[in-house]
Amino acid sequence: MGWLHTWAGVVLGSILFAIFWMGTLSVFDCEIDQWMKPATRLAPAAHALPLESYRPFLNEAIAAKASFWNVTLPGEREAVVHTHYGTRQKFISHDVNPVTGQILPDAGTLGATGFIFPFHYTLNLELMNMGEWLVGLASMAMLALCVTGVIIHRKIFTDFFTFRSQAKSRRMLLDLHNISGVLGLPFHCILTLSGLILLGATFFPAGINAVYPNTRSYFFDSNGLSFLAVKHGKAGASVVSLDQAAMRAQSLWGNGAEPHLVLVANPGLTTSRIAFFRGTEGQVMVDRDVIAFEGSTGAFLSRPQALGKIMQTQRFLSGLHLIEFHHWVLRWIYFVLGLGSCVLIATGFLFWLDARRKRQAAQFGFRLVEGLAAGSVTGIILATLAFFVANRLLPVGVSFWGMERATVEICAFYTVWLAACVYGWLWPRSVWVVHCIAIGTLAILAIVLNWITTGDHLFRTMSHRYLWPVGGMDAVLLVGALLAFLAAGRLLRRLRKQQHSSRLIVEAA
Repeated sequence: MGWLHTWAGVVLGSILFAIFWMGTLSVFDCEIDQWMKPATRLAPAAHALPLESYRPFLNEAIAAKASFWNVTLPGEREAVVHTHYGTRQKFISHDVNPVTGQILPDAGTLGATGFIFPFHYTLNLELMNMGEWLVGLASMAMLALCVTGVIIHRKIFTDFFTFRSQAKSRRMLLDLHNISGVLGLPFHCILTLSGLILLGATFFPAGINAVYPNTRSYFFDSNGLSFLAVKHGKAGASVVSLDQAAMRAQSLWGNGAEPHLVLVANPGLTTSRIAFFRGTEGQVMVDRDVIAFEGSTGAFLSRPQALGKIMQTQRFLSGLHLIEFHHWVLRWIYFVLGLGSCVLIATGFLFWLDARRKRQAAQFGFRLVEGLAAGSVTGIILATLAFFVANRLLPVGVSFWGMERATVEICAFYTVWLAACVYGWLWPRSVWVVHCIAIGTLAILAIVLNWITTGDHLFRTMSHRYLWPVGGMDAVLLVGALLAFLAAGRLLRRLRKQQHSSRLIVEAA
């Protein structure tokens, strides 16, 4: 068990840290989007515009011969309306002011929902679903790490209450590893298992292939979207009033339920469909209870049947992982426990390195793990901060070498990440100090750039409730910068002490 625990962590720890780091940030993906897209920092609308106000955007989709059009309505975490439509050649999105109905300026960024959240479960490796398979492999390793960690720690309750901050580095790292592991053990297990269940269709397609002719049919049936499986109709058909259809959907739902998303499939065709997706912010289970009507006549089409026990369990675990429900205390608990998972993985790396440094420091395997540890822990944090800094530093609409602004931000992320890994391999003795100083510097720079480019400094954002997400982002960056500088100071003192001891030994010899 000790061997399995050690090597599963060493081999897959880099991927696990990236998954948990991006997943932790995704807890507040909508709030990070507000920080990265200043135009969306709007006060909540007192009265929502009728759905017919967005008819011009639907007409735009019809003119472009889009296969679908949808509108996402504001909620507690987002004050902006999002409209989307897609054709065979392109995908068009608009952020809309819910008070005036005017299109907001394009921020030129994918933000957290477009880059950080997908990275969490795909690693942005889309070829043959390679990213999802790597995430699945790492998740299975995480479950094995949790089980073997409990088995090899015979004094698990004692370890939970033991932290010797003044002890030698190896003992302190092990204590911190044990505390973060035991404290978040239910979180580690449940979130990892639910993540595997979410991607179950990728890992276990045999059952789906045995029942459905293709994955598209499975997706429609399991999500109550069977009304979308229609042939291409004739053009020229109009779409009935969105508001009247919405009132009918609300009456069918009852209990004051409101639609969160409105979808029009095949807009402008005789086979068009209007679907209303109920909001799920008041429950853990992801059950949107989709109600569909014919687009041209408004006739009722379908409503999903009650879920069976297996699907209820699957939807509950999915909701537990995706946390689409609104509960700020639980959301912060998720965030803190997610950071605890990152600490667990990082201290595991550091303990492995410290335990073998004297005997194996010159070996290739040790140097490889040392570089991977620095690149995958502090390196990806540096890359994320570079992503934020590039967002605030690049002018809107700018392009470099034919790359759009959003692509330049992503290039900044991967360039800094690669540079951090290379530095870890070339200068392993100073890498942690330099990385911590760079983390603190970039975090402060991101705060200052947000102030300069938008005027939203920390005191202003904290004094306006609708700007609290922006203020929270700055506050977390500030706390992170302080912790990074404190860590750098402690590591620097330790490094100088080691150098002094080495000098004394050489002089004595």
